[in-house]
Amino acid sequence: MTTSRIDLLLSAARARLERLTPQQAADEVRSAGAVLVDIRPAAQRAAEGEVEGALVVERNVLEWRFDPTSDAALPMADDDLRVLVLCQEGYTSSLAAAALLDVGVRRATDVEGGFAAWRAAGLPTTT
Repeated sequence: MTTSRIDLLLSAARARLERLTPQQAADEVRSAGAVLVDIRPAAQRAAEGEVEGALVVERNVLEWRFDPTSDAALPMADDDLRVLVLCQEGYTSSLAAAALLDVGVRRATDVEGGFAAWRAAGLPTTT
């Protein structure tokens, strides 16, 4: 059986990232000023819950919001900003973090296992 193209794309994206466990991500947010960015759609956040304090930036606008050269950039956007991307299970976030690397956000990465792993680790969530 051949590997799907999306699996190849995902593997290539992850090869560029130093992915974090949920606990490592929580520690970086707490002690190093990293920004945890939840890219899940509103309906998914409503159904599953959220990470308190996470910045919500839906996937379809992520690159524009974190590219400091974009007219739509967030005030915090900076090439050296530590951005930790979170999706539901850690697949979309890998592709999204790699896209941030492509626009020059050098310290972007994602959270292994996404929100599901965050919650399973007993880290704080809201409903």
